[in-house]
Amino acid sequence: MNFSPKPQYARWFIIISSLVITTLIVWNILLFFDQIKDSERSKMEVYAAAQRAIAETAEIIPKNKNARQLEESLSNLYLLILSENNTIPILTYNPEEETYNPVNIPNSDALTQEELAAMASEFALTNQPLDIVWDGVKLNTIYYGNSSIIGQLKYFPIALLVIVVLFIALIYFYYLTSKSSAQNLLWAGMAKETAHQIGTPLSSLVGWTEILKTEDVNPDYIKEMTKDIDRLETITDRFSKIGSVPDLKEVDIIMETKSAFDYLENRSSKLINFSIDLPGGELPVMLNKQLYGWTIENMFKNAIDAMKGRGDLSIVITRDTSYAKVLISDTGKGIPKSKFHSIFEPGFTTKKRGWGLGLSLAKRIIEEYHDGRVSVLKSEIDKGTTMQISLKLI
Repeated sequence: MNFSPKPQYARWFIIISSLVITTLIVWNILLFFDQIKDSERSKMEVYAAAQRAIAETAEIIPKNKNARQLEESLSNLYLLILSENNTIPILTYNPEEETYNPVNIPNSDALTQEELAAMASEFALTNQPLDIVWDGVKLNTIYYGNSSIIGQLKYFPIALLVIVVLFIALIYFYYLTSKSSAQNLLWAGMAKETAHQIGTPLSSLVGWTEILKTEDVNPDYIKEMTKDIDRLETITDRFSKIGSVPDLKEVDIIMETKSAFDYLENRSSKLINFSIDLPGGELPVMLNKQLYGWTIENMFKNAIDAMKGRGDLSIVITRDTSYAKVLISDTGKGIPKSKFHSIFEPGFTTKKRGWGLGLSLAKRIIEEYHDGRVSVLKSEIDKGTTMQISLKLI
């Protein structure tokens, strides 16, 4: 529950700012990426122009001393241009010989002409090939790929987006955690305040009961009043433990479950058929009696509501090597498989009245306070549901 909009504004400001900054960074990276590609294209055009100049020199200049010096100078220029490029992979195709000459391609000596041709086709999909043409005749075709720098940069925006998404997810997770923590503190405070408010009139009722015992009052009336007072004391004790670490003691879960079962059976509708199946011996677990009884009560009430006050309700206790398992089955309307987890969320309810806190509270008591597990073992629509409580054996 937020009492101020400021945290929400701050959260949205951080998220929107992150998206804007990421967009600007990605946009600049793409511009830089295009600039590098243009630069490499220019290098390849210079490379092709140098080859074209050598071809022209060889054809149109007479073979004399000065011509040979000019041709040698152009060859040196070509080698200089070639030496400056040690990152761009190149394949020069000679149509007369039908061969590919590789440059800056690792292990090119081990590649066949067919493999080089396939590589040239891949280069053509990445960059437009350059034809070296003189006097209307195609002398060579240059195929070139992207340098290793471009290969590394093209994954950088994706990595950046992943980082931003993780950052936003972290903010969202922090928000949910802080919101859940605030709600837990609120509910714990309300529970303790309720226990405190009940405690005052409860003390008075205990005193009045002692006074009535000295008067000429039917003992059965006092006995029933005492039961109700004990019940109120139990409720007060339960509420007072919310938000605090409960005191766990070694307890036989069979006896505690039987005690809770007997209490609820005696106070429930006669239209419900109760049954219990208990193993022999003892199953010792670390338990808080009041909170465990509250859990069984909440799960019983949920089962009774699912059956609309009429049906069969049973408890079966089993064990395996490490856990004692309490199975609570009803013949109610059942739960869709898609709702197996959401029924434990605070506020989830299919009833017109109610807060939807019973199963959520039961799950918290068992899993957070007793290090156990609560789950829907099985359920069929219009046939019933079996809930399972698992607690570690000592």
